[in-house]
Amino acid sequence: MMSEESNKRRLEGVVVSNKGEKTVVVQVERKFLHPRYRKTIRSHKKYMAHDAENTCMIGDTVRIIESAPISRRKRWVMEAVVTRAEQL
Repeated sequence: MMSEESNKRRLEGVVVSNKGEKTVVVQVERKFLHPRYRKTIRSHKKYMAHDAENTCMIGDTVRIIESAPISRRKRWVMEAVVTRAEQL
């Protein structure tokens, strides 16, 4: 039997801001083929996600999962850090 978590959307993107308390802004890029010109187009969208432990740094690649509304603009929760950003 499948759990309810399996039908929630998961996205992967790069953290572009971690200035909010327990909040990160994740930029998710998607590629698609233009219907007429057959050119690959890159578009991106930013999502605010809940990061309970404030563990994410700018440049980290993270996976976010859909959730119930946490605040006015937060409807995603940070699930896991896929790769860490290189620290200078």
